[in-house]
Amino acid sequence: MLLWASLLFLAPVSGQLATAPKPTISLHPPWTTVFKGETVNLTCDGFHFYAPEKIKWYRHFLGRETQIETLGNTFQVHSSGDYRCQAEGSQLSNPVRLHFSSDPLILQAPDAVFEGDMFVLRCKKRGKEKLIAVKYTYNGKVISNSNKTLDLLIPQASSNNGGYYQCIGSVEGNYMFRSSTKVIKIQELFPRPKLTVTASQPTEGNSVNLSCETQLPLERSDTQLHFVFFRDNEVILSDWSRSPEFQITTIWREDSGSYWCGAETMTHSVHKRSLPLQIQVQRIPVSGVLLETQPQEGHVVEGETLILVCSVAEGTGDTTFSWHREDTKESLGRKSQRSQKAELRIPVTSESHAGEYYCTADNGYGHIRSEVVNITVRSPPGNRSGLIAGGATGVSLSILLAAALLFCCWHQRKSGDGFLKNRIRSPPTPGLRESAHPTCPAAVELQQLYSNVHRKEGDLVYSEIQIIQQGEEKEMCLRYLL
Repeated sequence: MLLWASLLFLAPVSGQLATAPKPTISLHPPWTTVFKGETVNLTCDGFHFYAPEKIKWYRHFLGRETQIETLGNTFQVHSSGDYRCQAEGSQLSNPVRLHFSSDPLILQAPDAVFEGDMFVLRCKKRGKEKLIAVKYTYNGKVISNSNKTLDLLIPQASSNNGGYYQCIGSVEGNYMFRSSTKVIKIQELFPRPKLTVTASQPTEGNSVNLSCETQLPLERSDTQLHFVFFRDNEVILSDWSRSPEFQITTIWREDSGSYWCGAETMTHSVHKRSLPLQIQVQRIPVSGVLLETQPQEGHVVEGETLILVCSVAEGTGDTTFSWHREDTKESLGRKSQRSQKAELRIPVTSESHAGEYYCTADNGYGHIRSEVVNITVRSPPGNRSGLIAGGATGVSLSILLAAALLFCCWHQRKSGDGFLKNRIRSPPTPGLRESAHPTCPAAVELQQLYSNVHRKEGDLVYSEIQIIQQGEEKEMCLRYLL
């Protein structure tokens, strides 16, 4: 079992050999000063993985050192000296100094007092005489004077409580006794934490790990701490947590600033904060600005949606994209977003959208421009726009033909038969007298030829115009091509 434990303590941790355990000594009763003839039990603690069968004890007194071995981890002592303990495969413990006094009055104090501890000082008289009143002095000044309690309670120790203490006891008959002066040292529970970071100049978009590092002493290794992280004394990055680690999953340039962490006991008795650590987040300027189109290569059919995609090869942070026309010097729009790509949509294109386009990108270091892309707009299949234009042309031709007919009427009145004088007349209708002056046509009728043919887009269409004059039938057929 001891061999297994030894191998365990020497197991590699993060590439290094683990440190062998260091035991601690606890006292019962907890005083370092007692009267001669009394007994103090010392216990060698700190073995979390195994219970050692034998413990070696070392006593150092007046320049001499003696060694004693015990079965188990408890040792009863009756003599003054500095005591240490050690188990097989462990380090030596820190020393505990015991004093067995022959004085009539002693001041008793615990062996180790740490920040945040509640500790008691006790004034004790030898013999059967009882104390009726006790005064305590600190650095020569009286801090407590009572005939009701013989103990001095310090509810929460701090560095200000360290110094020279003495007690003065009174017994019946107004006899007074003074104890020897005792130095009380308030030990640091844990040092000021140190904030470490994986990178003090990280690049935008990356993660950053913060660590709040401190160390508890062996005697208080079971003390629970919790941690908190701040930026610029205002922004709380995390709630209090048992974990001394905190990760910023994605950091940006606006997260640059002064960072610090705090460590505190669960009882809030001891609180300490680290020194500030500056973190300056680096931004990568945009480069490689490219304008692409959907449909590709800038060929779009009239009426379709055109998408202009502006992207950058590199660049972090908030980027402002803007789109422009080179030929008309127009600004088409802009977008600011934390992305390396943005789109501008033209829902319905027309011939007016044909031209030269480019885009720019800027993330704080100046505008970077793309190359110009030429956009062409084609008519849809079947030339639907041509049909529309053709229809309009047909209407225009109808108007022109109507105007021509009116001109004919006017010309007939001026010159008689006019342009019909050389044409063969149809026989007069019985019962109707022919007018000496032909009148204007009574009706103009447009008829579509080949009505049984279903016309398709792009087909040739023929129409017939019939002119019927009152009193006689005159017909003129004009065929035209739409």
